[in-house]
Amino acid sequence: MNLLSHFILMADYNHRMNIQFSNVIDNLSEEITNEDLGAYFISIMGTLNHILVGDIIWLSRFSKHSNNYLALKSILELPKPNGLNDMIFPEFSSFKIAREKVDLSLSNWLKYEVDTIDFTKNLEYSSTKGIISTRNFGELLSHLFNHQTHHRGQLSTLLNQQGLDVGVTDFLVEIPEISTKQENLQII
Repeated sequence: MNLLSHFILMADYNHRMNIQFSNVIDNLSEEITNEDLGAYFISIMGTLNHILVGDIIWLSRFSKHSNNYLALKSILELPKPNGLNDMIFPEFSSFKIAREKVDLSLSNWLKYEVDTIDFTKNLEYSSTKGIISTRNFGELLSHLFNHQTHHRGQLSTLLNQQGLDVGVTDFLVEIPEISTKQENLQII
């Protein structure tokens, strides 16, 4: 498995899932999206914001890993969260615009600016509490995608409790099918 190709698939999966969730949530009232549903991040909007806040924090850190990471600079234009519970986009319409901006920046960064060797290097960063840490960059990117998937699972449950279905959520959709059929060979 090529790690860069895998991360590109994960970014494509992330984008597809965010579009599917947006299409369902677009039809909900503000009252429903902000209702306390007993979730860890209280509501649908709370959970959406938490995922986006995590992405903004991590991608802002990643933007400093290389001078080649120009696509991530647009993330720095978004509101800077102070903590993981911040509701930086309380209205779904503004959230949706920011979500799309982050998803496209992530995808463009991976497709056009990252070098596979970057994943072997370490990234030093400061946590939201000011604690300095150094960890493997590739593992941190894996964490970003795992974090998104984990909380979208929670979001899927919240929507299901409202009687809503977001559709197929499996990563399998992004994994290319490998043909096992022997192609017609012409003997010359």
